[in-house]
Amino acid sequence: MSLLYQFECLWMLAFWAPDFGGAVKKNASPRADLLHAQFRKRPCHDSHLRSATRQEARVAPAAWKFTAKDIRMRVEGLALCSLVSLLGLTLLESTSCQHLPEEPCSVQILVPGLKGEPGEKGVKGAPGRPGRVGPPGETGLPGLKGQKGLMGRYGKMGPSGIKGAKGDMGDPGPQGPDGDPGVPCECAPIRRMIGEMDILVTQLTNDLKFIKNAVAGLKETDSKLYLLVKEEKRYPDAELYCQGRGGHLAMPKDEGANAAVAAYITQAGLSRVYIGINDLEQEGHFAYVNHSPMTTFSKWREGEPNNAYEDEDCVELVAAGDWVDVACHLTMYFVCEFDKDSV
Repeated sequence: MSLLYQFECLWMLAFWAPDFGGAVKKNASPRADLLHAQFRKRPCHDSHLRSATRQEARVAPAAWKFTAKDIRMRVEGLALCSLVSLLGLTLLESTSCQHLPEEPCSVQILVPGLKGEPGEKGVKGAPGRPGRVGPPGETGLPGLKGQKGLMGRYGKMGPSGIKGAKGDMGDPGPQGPDGDPGVPCECAPIRRMIGEMDILVTQLTNDLKFIKNAVAGLKETDSKLYLLVKEEKRYPDAELYCQGRGGHLAMPKDEGANAAVAAYITQAGLSRVYIGINDLEQEGHFAYVNHSPMTTFSKWREGEPNNAYEDEDCVELVAAGDWVDVACHLTMYFVCEFDKDSV
């Protein structure tokens, strides 16, 4: 028997058998009960289907009296069964039905097969996006020693050395000839006059040197006169020299005065001079030599004042215009400052 007939047998039994039973039972037909039982029990073969059809046709037509509602329900059922038939045919074409001549139909169920062999290794994929920055590594070994650098700027003048020991006395020279005999007189007043004249000559010599320096190069600003003294002296002696002439060591109190003194010593070909600033009275608190505080202006070089050797209480001005603290016992040139009104 073909698969199509078997499927039609199944859905006809499922759809029409209950109504056949109901219709027969309404007329209490023993023949209809027998046919109903045969449809329920016997296998789905062609011979059984034809026999049941012929026997059902013999049932009295009076038993098949349907209303309009019954007919509409039959039409809807037929449409549904047609869809089920199409689906069943599709499934039956993809499966095989093994059966014996007198055994019921059976359907084979497909199950997954065994796991296959692993495939070949795929092509390497594209690189992923960069990961997060990892922790810093360990400190590496020190590198090779670099080349020697250029010579740095000149340092500050160091302290003067210890005074050396007095040398041995030399051999006496030959005795000179005797002089002419002198004239007897009262020489004490004359010697006194000669001593006073020597003092005046010394004072005039110093004043003349001062005048020469003033005429040779005197720097002038709005309210000050500056004099460069090219005599190496220690800081205290330099201040006394300026005071003896009515002034002080230069005290630049603004950028203009500081630049004027720096240009003055640069034109003279010098590199540094004493100026009137120190911390002799209180360590670390610099003030001008006239005891006025430094509150409005300063021009310290970077890293200064540093009080190197624990003995730098005075200040020098370098040609670049910067201030540097130095020891007061050093000897160097200096600049005096005078008020225009007092000159």
